[in-house]
Amino acid sequence: MTDAPKTDPIVNVRYMVADVQACVDWYVAHLGFAVQLNAAPAFASVERGPLRLLLSGRASSAGRPMPDGALPEPGGWNRFQLIVDDIAAEAERLRAAGVAFRNDIVVGPGGSQVLVQDPSGNLVELFQPAARAS
Repeated sequence: MTDAPKTDPIVNVRYMVADVQACVDWYVAHLGFAVQLNAAPAFASVERGPLRLLLSGRASSAGRPMPDGALPEPGGWNRFQLIVDDIAAEAERLRAAGVAFRNDIVVGPGGSQVLVQDPSGNLVELFQPAARAS
């Protein structure tokens, strides 16, 4: 494997989704992503800062069966993390908008986190770092 180019600050994450357009709408409306490419129902690309989220439906090349017949599916426990300043306010805003949550806010030594689900059940972790002592 070759080293990634040092000049490309974009990180790509691919999510398999059941409904590409519903997920595009969700990421734009609730998490502030911008549409880069929309080829629904097969594929779309949305970005927020240095994160490019590739939303792949069943009709995309990423949705094709594996050699053993297994089909790529949405959901699971893998996720990307978005840093927020006020996790309680963000959770309240998203709950009011009808966003599905997998859990309640969890507080640990590194900060607080909560998991939201996109329309296909893929997770996004909202994370508020703990205050650091000087």
